[in-house]
Amino acid sequence: MIGLVGIIGLGLVAGAAATMPDGRPTPTGLDVPRWVSLKSSEVRARQGPGLDYRILWEYRAAGLPVQVIAETREWRKVCDPEGSVAWIHRSVVSGRRGAFNASDREVPVRARRDADSPVKARLLPRSVVALEDCEDGWCEVRARKLRGWVPQEMVFGSRSAALCDANRPAGEAR
Repeated sequence: MIGLVGIIGLGLVAGAAATMPDGRPTPTGLDVPRWVSLKSSEVRARQGPGLDYRILWEYRAAGLPVQVIAETREWRKVCDPEGSVAWIHRSVVSGRRGAFNASDREVPVRARRDADSPVKARLLPRSVVALEDCEDGWCEVRARKLRGWVPQEMVFGSRSAALCDANRPAGEAR
């Protein structure tokens, strides 16, 4: 009886593999969509998954969050804060999460998950901070020794739903 339970449990684990939007399993076994951040301030965005594809532009913001919307073994198709889609190599991304203020306004960083709690700092427009976790509409962010909370809807890098269509060709904005 124990052997049968073990086999059933193994089947449940094996059936829980992560899939891409088209239903195929992901090469990494990680969920798609998912958030990653750029490791470097010089990341080439390409039209397709390979070095022989044309470079579309270069990201120049280490820590910038991008959402993986599809992947191959070596390449990640990402959606950026402007809604553009491109392919980047897996070696230039980190699993660390980031939050980006894509607006032209400062975002208050609060002491607690409460709009009435004291403001500890302000997240400047077009700036990046580390994102720890989001819950109840608030995200905990970190910059050096400072920790605080920002409203989830005020930062790019915090949503769980796919922001760009994985079928859209690279190089196209929203």
